[in-house]
Amino acid sequence: MTSHRLVTATLLALTIIAPGSLADADAERAMLARLLHEIRLLEPLIARSEAEADPDARIHFQYDWLRQDLDRVRAGIQAHLDAPRNTPRPVPPLRGDYRQ
Repeated sequence: MTSHRLVTATLLALTIIAPGSLADADAERAMLARLLHEIRLLEPLIARSEAEADPDARIHFQYDWLRQDLDRVRAGIQAHLDAPRNTPRPVPPLRGDYRQ
């Protein structure tokens, strides 16, 4: 299996989570934090794969694009984890005056 296929297979495996395994918010947050950790572990694999790339190949794998996409995925997950857990719903103001 080539390096970029290994990276792709790893990413796909990381994104497949059984629906029942995210029964509560804490479990989901823990899995998302683990996913962030696993994505970070891909960085050395990507660097090694890039170092092994044939510079004379007719078609080159775009490692910079892969890194940009992984950065976007990481940022999206991190933004979700950093968001307040319970955002308050807007409540319409009370009238306050009940006499006519």
